[in-house]
Amino acid sequence: MRRALTLLPLILASALMVLPAPALANSGKKEEKGPAVTYFALQPLTAVALRRDGRRGVLTLEAGIEAKDPKVMERAQQSQPRLRAAFAQVLMTYAAGMRRGDPPDVDYLSREMQKTADRVLGKPGARVLIGSALMN
Repeated sequence: MRRALTLLPLILASALMVLPAPALANSGKKEEKGPAVTYFALQPLTAVALRRDGRRGVLTLEAGIEAKDPKVMERAQQSQPRLRAAFAQVLMTYAAGMRRGDPPDVDYLSREMQKTADRVLGKPGARVLIGSALMN
């Protein structure tokens, strides 16, 4: 019995340590916002293209949107499905006209996707960033 009583303070102290610290420290205070989001990545875009040997291949493009203005960023995040659809259309059109064996022209794709993003969002302010373009 004595041993149980001597361990009681230790058990209570360990139980208090298990509680999340932010819950204890922030009780009654306003929540602070973190840094503003300025970039989000889109899911990879794909299109069918002809490979060097004449068989069908897949052109995969990774892209993201960067916007410093919070209003433009919010608009871009809300328009994500429309952006993906417009980017996929640009990529499919480009892949259909590619010559066999040519590597993807990332500069051309970047320019066309930037024009498309400006058109979809209604104004400039968001930058389209290309991560990679792979032909498989």
